[in-house]
Amino acid sequence: MSKSGLATGTGQVPATPMAYRRQGRSVFATLAGPATGLLLLITMLAIASPHFLTRLNLLNVSRQAATNIILAAGQSLVIFTGGIDLSVGSVMALAASTAVVAITHHGLHLWLGILVCLLVGAACGFVNGLIITKGKVPDFIVTLGMLSAARGLALLVTDGMPVPSHYVAVRAYMPRQIIALGAGEVLGIPAPFFIALVVVFLTWFLSQHTRTGRHLYAVGGNREAARVSGINVDHAKLAAYTASGLLAAVAGLVLAGRLNSANAHMGTGAELNAIASVVMGGTNLFGGEGSLGGTLIGGTTLSVLANGLNLLAVSPFWQQVAMGLVVVSVVVFDQWRRRRFAGRG
Repeated sequence: MSKSGLATGTGQVPATPMAYRRQGRSVFATLAGPATGLLLLITMLAIASPHFLTRLNLLNVSRQAATNIILAAGQSLVIFTGGIDLSVGSVMALAASTAVVAITHHGLHLWLGILVCLLVGAACGFVNGLIITKGKVPDFIVTLGMLSAARGLALLVTDGMPVPSHYVAVRAYMPRQIIALGAGEVLGIPAPFFIALVVVFLTWFLSQHTRTGRHLYAVGGNREAARVSGINVDHAKLAAYTASGLLAAVAGLVLAGRLNSANAHMGTGAELNAIASVVMGGTNLFGGEGSLGGTLIGGTTLSVLANGLNLLAVSPFWQQVAMGLVVVSVVVFDQWRRRRFAGRG
């Protein structure tokens, strides 16, 4: 494969101005569907509930969407390589719980505690990537194991209780700086959503404007062709899983700030929402194609849908059914669209 052939949505880098224009049209076409779906959903909910478009509710939606978007950004990098990370919810709980316990109960300095949180998340992702690449174990199995192990470690760290807890002898409080991450505002935007936007921008830049990012797409598009081209496939997958774990830790800090507490059960089921957000944003679940812009739209859509169902007083049981049906429908439609496009090609 030539030097100009290492890159983006399908594992190929456009080599001519015309190719760049075709790529731009392809990205636009991929995002058009999810964006249209989100606009239609917002329109329907605005008609169905007078409370949906109020400032207070929109701020609430953006706060709720933030954690999922951050997790989905890391999940996107993994899915670009053709992998999947089922451990992000548990890693989020472990990283946040470890940091909050260290800060509130052991007197660790705030910034060292945050560093510990990020290192725990990155380490979990690194271990996932190392076992997958060096041990040649399927992604699904490794990350499923980490899902259980990280949740168990979080229970050990917290002793199964929320932290800080009023039931312990030590009178400890969540640092205001962490609370600000989840409950504050930046330029009128809820701090969690602002952080999510920054994360999406940074991961977009990584995936589109760095060699490692281009390698992620190439590995997902055609693993053997990428290897023959001189790409270090193991390095690309290791980087993707480490980044996913790191962003899970960031999401954990944000959620702990919003809840004013950390516990071992936070983030339960979050991995499924993150995967759903990535797929709803138009990313190919089999790798090699997708965008962070689509992930942002997909994560927002999922949160808007959940918020709308709450406003319409839909039973929580039916909400689960509705969310599942929507996700499956989107995936079925996306696969049909891709087959149709491939047939025309």
